Amino acid sequence: MAKQLHIFVENSPGRLKAITENLSKIDIDIRAFAIQDRGDFGLMKLIVNDPEKAHLSLADLGCACALKDVLAISVPDSPGNLHRLLTALAANKINIIDAHGFVLQPNKLGVCILEIENLAQTNAEKIVKDAGFEILDDAQLYSL
Repeated sequence: MAKQLHIFVENSPGRLKAITENLSKIDIDIRAFAIQDRGDFGLMKLIVNDPEKAHLSLADLGCACALKDVLAISVPDSPGNLHRLLTALAANKINIIDAHGFVLQPNKLGVCILEIENLAQTNAEKIVKDAGFEILDDAQLYSL
């Protein structure tokens, strides 16, 4: 199962730089990121090539962070595919807590990262596959 690193970050100049500097020093490759403002703190979400190593390093730095299981879904970059995926999940009462995505060029491979409520207790993976989408395992995701 793919993992996403969630880091609670003080909302102050240079704090993001300290995180990326720490990861750079240990050869962690950031594959995707999202940052959300939460007032005095923010939430930085990372897809990296070695999430366990990154998590340990940031914890040693004093960062409050966690690894979350996510579904990394290959969604071909063409009109209607995201809608088709979300329709299948909604029809089966699967609740998406958080999501972000990106498209890799030139092959137009779309990747949708979904954090699903109570993922382990759902059949979300089967629903996604039955809808015709591929779930990327951790090695596939981290090597993109």
